[in-house]
Amino acid sequence: QVQLVESGGGLVQAGGSLRLSCAASGGTFSSYAMGWFRQTPGKEREFVATIDWSSRTTSYADSVKGRFTISRDNARNTVYLQMNSLQLEDTAVYYCAAGLFEAAPSSPLEYDYSYWGQGTQVTVSS
Repeated sequence: QVQLVESGGGLVQAGGSLRLSCAASGGTFSSYAMGWFRQTPGKEREFVATIDWSSRTTSYADSVKGRFTISRDNARNTVYLQMNSLQLEDTAVYYCAAGLFEAAPSSPLEYDYSYWGQGTQVTVSS
């Protein structure tokens, strides 16, 4: 059983930056691919970014490509999401997720992930 705890959310002005962290415990962190997803009220949770266990493979939603960077530190059991040039539409609750994959290094699909954090709110203001 893997427990995930996100932190680093908050209020930021448009154009600013935030770094989210997700600390994992209770499992072999380095075995898991990790993902970041986000959700706004009334909408389905959407994919943001994913990274494989070795950090060799990353992928991003088109809406954040070039602005967000996912990374991980297996020694610290932590995955990060560096968010730059934040826009109003980035306002959401951000969730990290962990999953074990055999056929691919990672996945943008929510249902492929077994473990989820409780989420952290990111609010971008004008």
